Amino acid sequence: MVREEEVFSRGVAVITGAGAGIGSGLARRVGELGMHVVVTDISEARAASVAAEIQSKGGSAEARVVDVSKPAELDRLAADVFDRHGAVRLLVNNAGIETIGFVWEIPIERWEATLNINIHGAVHGVRAFVPHMLKAGQECWLANLSSIGAFSTMPTQTAYIMSKHAVQAFTECLYLEMSLAKAPIHVSSVIPGMLKTSIFDAEAGTGEPDSAQRHRAAMRESMAAYGMDLEEGCRRIIAQIAAGEFWVSTQPEMTREMTAARIDFLRDQIPPQLGEQARQLLGA
Repeated sequence: MVREEEVFSRGVAVITGAGAGIGSGLARRVGELGMHVVVTDISEARAASVAAEIQSKGGSAEARVVDVSKPAELDRLAADVFDRHGAVRLLVNNAGIETIGFVWEIPIERWEATLNINIHGAVHGVRAFVPHMLKAGQECWLANLSSIGAFSTMPTQTAYIMSKHAVQAFTECLYLEMSLAKAPIHVSSVIPGMLKTSIFDAEAGTGEPDSAQRHRAAMRESMAAYGMDLEEGCRRIIAQIAAGEFWVSTQPEMTREMTAARIDFLRDQIPPQLGEQARQLLGA
């Protein structure tokens, strides 16, 4: 029996934003391993579809409509799940959106959605669930979705990039707090590289400035051409979470390359520069 089969063959998993993309891949994987999966998404139809797929393959799942930008909804979710199931073995704060555009052109509503979903969704997911986890007193696993973007910069992807820098710092501090509290909760920072998802689809950019369309289309084409298969990426993620790894990378070589470049930038204290790949993407 491999480690993920041993760790995640039982218990309850709660995954936010699991109606599509990485969240749906993670939900399908832990459902395949034997967990009861609470599939949450802002879209009832998407959540129900993923839950039904897990059930059709012999797994156990339920769909819940949750808007992670609203802390009260996460509070209600945590209270309800623990009331009905008694414990949560795996929590993945995955929900997130990509936002493209110059910072001064992005409408207020899109800015607020990006920050509230990407940052506050993780923060309040932890705040809502961890007290229940500690009270249950069982060994469990908690993962927040960071990104390869947490170690880089990219103009016109600023809203997303800054949100992932924040999630990475939050998760590092959370790891230390769990250690300080001697809590039985393993904390992981999930750092996907480029996986084949719908995050750059045109409809996902509703509310962005018109100038974002070219960049979004270029990223979508690049993902389709060079992205890792979603199922393979999610298998890698779950295996590393089960092993208790803090750094959970789908493409470790990409993570090393990005972090090395970031270290050089901070050490040399040079002004931010636009790389050749970014120039080509942006037509600069």
